[in-house]
Amino acid sequence: MTEYRWEDLHLGLKHSFSATFTEEMMQHFAALSGDINPLHVDADYAIAAGFPGPVVFGMMTSSLYSKLVGVYLPGKYALLQGIDIDFNSPCHAGDVLNVEGEIIFLSDAVRRLEVKATIRRENRKLVSKATIRVGLHG
Repeated sequence: MTEYRWEDLHLGLKHSFSATFTEEMMQHFAALSGDINPLHVDADYAIAAGFPGPVVFGMMTSSLYSKLVGVYLPGKYALLQGIDIDFNSPCHAGDVLNVEGEIIFLSDAVRRLEVKATIRRENRKLVSKATIRVGLHG
């Protein structure tokens, strides 16, 4: 976990990491969220709908944005204040997802930053993009 302080941050600061969701993780997410849409939990239904298998929940992939700011950019002292997400294409259990973020805005007056971020599959296909607003505490 990074521990960036306000004075450590600068425009263009970047971080990236990779993650993969499993079918078991998707089952846990369905249980936690209560979202039992068959596109996410029923392989036969998802295949009949034209997908290679169940589609990973959009909010599950979005949790990677929380990890980006809470663990890496800026890390320990982050307080996520808002996020705007556009979903571009689905992903599936076993896909390797690459998360990238870059600081695009800093406000000294309110100690707030914005991170432009993307999630892409290994083939570089865009899964989602986001603008994340983050405050710093401590």
